[in-house]
Parts: sequence; structure tokens; C-alpha cells
Amino acid sequence: MAAFSASDVKALREKTGAGMMDAKKALEEANGDIEAAVDALRAKGLASAQKKSSRTAAEGLVGVSVAGTKGVAVEVNSETDFVAKNDKFQDFVRNTTEVALGLDSDDVEALKSASYPDGGSVGEKLTDNVATIGENQQVRRIKSVSVSNGVVVPYMHNAQAPLLGKIGVLVALESEAGADVLEPLGKQLAMHIAAAFPQALDADSLDADVIDRERKIAAEKAAESGKPAEVQEKMVEGAVKKYAKENALLSQVFVMDNKTPIADVIAKAGKDAGTAIVLKDYVRFQLGEGIEKEESDFAAEVAAAVGG
Repeated sequence: MAAFSASDVKALREKTGAGMMDAKKALEEANGDIEAAVDALRAKGLASAQKKSSRTAAEGLVGVSVAGTKGVAVEVNSETDFVAKNDKFQDFVRNTTEVALGLDSDDVEALKSASYPDGGSVGEKLTDNVATIGENQQVRRIKSVSVSNGVVVPYMHNAQAPLLGKIGVLVALESEAGADVLEPLGKQLAMHIAAAFPQALDADSLDADVIDRERKIAAEKAAESGKPAEVQEKMVEGAVKKYAKENALLSQVFVMDNKTPIADVIAKAGKDAGTAIVLKDYVRFQLGEGIEKEESDFAAEVAAAVGG
């Protein structure tokens, strides 16, 4: 039997929504490989299509800032949510985001080397914060967007302070239309992005490895149907197209009306404004996405301590 623990079964169930016995059997068949077990459960229709990277698995804050036609998002992680509510930590994230706005780089090391407002560098201030607050903190990532003519609209979902929170979004709209048209549209699109978690701007921009993984899962499902090869091929292509449509922003259905593709929402706004509007780019930073966070069993820790 493959070596895996009860916590592995628990983690698999949380990722997939599968039953305990199904999760255990999948881990056994996958020799304890959780990701392979996820794929197996999905192929059998026993798992929901939850996206691992959308799961919040670290604490801290996301900051967003905009100036003129440029915007930037920065994620700074801490060990606990308690620190994220600390005024000193919030000031650091806010100031670091402003520093990032002035950079022509999305490189974290370049940001850490940049000058901090009250002296020294961002990296030195971070080190000082770790020593002062007594908890590890990291500047994790940065991404900026810009337009030559138009607006960049910021949005913060679950804000803990102005433009600081759990999910930060930037929407870059290129257009001759006025801010009175672009800013409300940008906010609606940003709210959609926060809720719908698109993987890329359009289908062609989706990660090739992710598409390949979806194709393999679809092929396993099709093979189990027992239908002729040519039918299976159509089933696979249909499944991949459906995935691309649901995960590319421009083809997603607008959450505000649950029927109109985002591309059509933008096209209509441009028609009403009398000038073209182009969604040039976007950013969606969700705190801790893609980071595996260790979970401790407090009762077990206490029992171990007593036993020791």
C-alpha cells in the first residue's frame, strides 16, 4: 500500500469535494500523489473542478495602486492574519505598493532594492519589520499594467483598508472614451474578475500545460464511455473548448447578468460610447494563491507535549 496519511486524505477531500472512501482509494491508486489523485477523481466525475491556485493558503495583504494610465498590484505575505491587521505592516504594504508603481519592472528583487520613503531600501525595511513584529514576512510578487490612452481601474475585494485586502484587481482599458464611461465599466469588470477567477485574457493565452492536463482528463472520461474513437475525439475537443471558454476572461459569462460574454459587454459599452474600448490587460492577485500552507493539529500537538 502507498504511504499517505489521514491528513493527505483530508487535503484531497478539501481540494475535490470527494467522499472519504473515494479520496482514499484515489490516493492508493496514485501511490500517494495528491495531484495525480485529483486528476483521477476528476476523470471519474467524483471531484469538483476547484482550482488549487484559487485557495487562500497564506496570510498578509495585497495592495493595489494607480497613477494616471499605470497601475500595480503587490502581494506581501505574513505568517498570521493578526499581523495583516497591524498598522505597521499595512503601512509597509501601502508604501511598498507606491514604490512599485514608480518602477519599470515586475521583478521582486528590483522592488526590494528600490528606495523606501523613510530611508533605506524596501528590503531593509522588510528586514526591520520582521525583527520588530517578530514574524516572517515576504514580498512575494508584483505586476503592473498600463495603457497609452484610457484608464487603469483598481478594485479591492474584502478590503481591510483602502486598496489593501485579500483580492486585488486591476483592469486596463484602452480607449478614447472618457473616464465617466471607462471607470464604471472597469469597476464592473474588476468585480467580475474577482468573482470569476479567469486564468487568462483570452483562450490563446491560457497556459499550454493546463490545457494539456485538461485534455488528458477529458480523454480518460471519454475512454470510459466506451463510445467509438471518433466520438471520443469530439468529446475531448468539446471538453477542452468548454474549459477554455469558462476560464478565458473575454469569453466568460458576465456575472452581473449571467448571460453575456465579457467581450460582448465591452463591445456594447464601446458602441454606446461611440468609440472602441479594448480590455488590454488585467491583474488578479488573491492572497496566498498557489502557496501550500501547513495545517497543524492543535489537539495532537497538546497531546504530544503532555506525553513528552
